[in-house]
Amino acid sequence: MYFIIQDGMIEEVEESEWKKSEDAIGIFTVEEWKKQLELNNNHYFNQQHDSVHFCKLECHAEYLYGTLCILDKVNLKKSTGFAFYIQEGRIIFIDDTGFVSASVENIAKIRKRREYSMERFLYDFLLLLIENDLQHLITLEREISKIEEEVLIRKSENFNGRMSIIKKEIARLYRYYSQLSDVGEGLTENENDYFAKNDITTFKVFTDRVTRLRSEALVLREYAMQVQDVYQSEISIRQNDVMKVLTIVTTIFLPLTLIVGWYGMNFKYMPELKWEYGYPVVILLCITVVMIGIWIFKNKKFW
Repeated sequence: MYFIIQDGMIEEVEESEWKKSEDAIGIFTVEEWKKQLELNNNHYFNQQHDSVHFCKLECHAEYLYGTLCILDKVNLKKSTGFAFYIQEGRIIFIDDTGFVSASVENIAKIRKRREYSMERFLYDFLLLLIENDLQHLITLEREISKIEEEVLIRKSENFNGRMSIIKKEIARLYRYYSQLSDVGEGLTENENDYFAKNDITTFKVFTDRVTRLRSEALVLREYAMQVQDVYQSEISIRQNDVMKVLTIVTTIFLPLTLIVGWYGMNFKYMPELKWEYGYPVVILLCITVVMIGIWIFKNKKFW
């Protein structure tokens, strides 16, 4: 697909017009790009585009080369990757996913300015990569807050599994924003002077937005760690409660163990062995000992 920016509009054109136009946008699949021998030979486009796993921007003598790996906010294991070349007045995308063509068509529909330029288009395109990310971060924050409330009322289920998923997502977003920030800084530097100096500020605005998102992700990561600490504290408190109950029960029944051991010796001259009321008296003694122990613990507010 071939587009040009003209009179503040993005218009789809034929290949012949695209090649001779300024402010041109080209979108190719990997197989289509391999057939563009003239472009590749004239400008030394010799990068590999088959596998894209992260965002980067490289400065070469004839062009800027970059890759963008867009995260899927629903499926953590899924992402959309594509490559691009930037020259003065021209951007070429190599994309097999259809993401770029759909994005360019959306921008063409909603972005209309009198002085629309390649820099403004690239800025609008980059903004699409983080369009709903703030809302996604807010959703993650609410999920962490919900888990925290469940921990405090001791009704959390599968805490480690849920928190592990959230922490992995936050770490993934943090890396993503760090990479996008590097891309934005590379565009702002404008090392090859491909962009008009008046429009360079748009890339700085994008970089600032990504930096704020990265800061939000960092805050969320710290929040998740705090909730995990709260959960561990609650586990410790529960264990302490269990140990406290066991200690109280052991302390109360320890005198009974002494009584049983005492009267289990069966010496010949123990007077209680042949006493008619020995058994009932020992039972009463044990009950009295237990009641006294319970009263002492309640009076001392240990129970």
